[in-house]
Amino acid sequence: MNTVENTIAWWQVVPSILWTDWLVYILLVAIGVFFFHARKHEHLRAPWRHILRRRLAMSSCIILLAFATVGMLDSIHFRQAVDVREDGTLRYSNESVSLFDQLVLPLKKNTEKTYSAPFATHLYSKENIELADGTVMRDYPLLKYGGAHLINSSLGMRQDIQARIITATWQAALSVFLIVLAFASWQAVKRRQKLGCILLKMWRGKKDGLPWKTVFATLACIILLIYLSKELATVYHVFGTDKVGQDVFYLTLKSIRTGLVIGTLTTLIMLPFAIMLGIMAGYFRGWIDDVIQYIYTTLSSIPSVLLIVAAVLMIQVLIDNNPDAFTTLQQRADVKLLALCFILGITSWTGLCRLLRGESLKLRESDYIQAAQAFGVSNFKIITRHILPNVMHIVLILVVLDFSGLVLAEAVLSYVGVGVDPSMISWGNMINGARLEMAREPIVWWSLMAAFVFMLLLVLTANLFADAVRDAFDPRLRK
Repeated sequence: MNTVENTIAWWQVVPSILWTDWLVYILLVAIGVFFFHARKHEHLRAPWRHILRRRLAMSSCIILLAFATVGMLDSIHFRQAVDVREDGTLRYSNESVSLFDQLVLPLKKNTEKTYSAPFATHLYSKENIELADGTVMRDYPLLKYGGAHLINSSLGMRQDIQARIITATWQAALSVFLIVLAFASWQAVKRRQKLGCILLKMWRGKKDGLPWKTVFATLACIILLIYLSKELATVYHVFGTDKVGQDVFYLTLKSIRTGLVIGTLTTLIMLPFAIMLGIMAGYFRGWIDDVIQYIYTTLSSIPSVLLIVAAVLMIQVLIDNNPDAFTTLQQRADVKLLALCFILGITSWTGLCRLLRGESLKLRESDYIQAAQAFGVSNFKIITRHILPNVMHIVLILVVLDFSGLVLAEAVLSYVGVGVDPSMISWGNMINGARLEMAREPIVWWSLMAAFVFMLLLVLTANLFADAVRDAFDPRLRK
């Protein structure tokens, strides 16, 4: 067995791309295209410069980028080689793992028997323990991984944690110092200025008008958390373990991708309906406006939860009737997640559609629109060249504002049992599982607290960044 394991390297893998992975990659490419397009147009660069000069917006943006990085690493899936066949070819596992799973492999593998509290070295409930002399004693058993290194150590748990925190702090400080020095050196070479002059401008906040102290302070906090996780989470269960012994910190980090997918992919599905129908209703008016108003008024009158429940049940029936198309539990959970994104997108476009209809009604009466119509410009060109660019600030503001609402919607739907698949790791499923844990004696509180803290951080930073986007893109607020 050892010979076989030695002949298989960890990089011998084959890609295993899920449906949601494809959509995440497409979204990443779209963001890159928009970034390069915005660099060539001053009217697009100016609002983003205004956002980047605000301290709170920059800090929120960096935190959101950290969440997005975790979600992106968790969207790179592959299947690893498990053994070698007789003909010399590799046999790959049926289970897909992500690049993020490989980076945090100790958190995934170090599972205990059942519940354990944060930073505990024993299980949370007493069990019968058989001693060496054959007698049975009821006590708290030692954990298999959490704090196991302390058995052969002269340090106590408190001293060990303090030492690891000190180690992580100086490692983070050194990393931040090297990052600041490398960035300042690059700027000094690029601008042909002295290194000290660049560092002084960054400290005073006069370089490019950007709040560099806030940027590097936020970056330092994130790097410190990474080093603390590396030092502590690999030897302790910092957020405890759940009913089946899985590390709650690992589950919380894995839930980031589910929340981001719900928030971003739902928005992509919603935008075509809202933009196309909203502009058409406002520009063409007449019977087209009446039909579109009837559609979104009727859709708004139906309770969205009932539509979501019906659609989720239909998807479940489809999966059950076609087992050959979904061979693994991961594929089934991914299809249900994608279906939930479509359902939320179809049921949440009405609000943006109303706003775009009202704005299009106002814009079509503008002088330049009437001049274009008088010169015989086609309706398609008027919509794409004149109306659409002038309503994009509303679209962008609503997209950023709706993101946090969609993240919370996943938690609520999973709590009532119509959200993502129960086998998929998400904050909603963690909260749903913690519902019964809160009724135990003693109370198991850490699963709920971990999901609450991470969800609060993501939603809060998204809302703060949305406020900055609204202030930058709303012409009335800029004036």
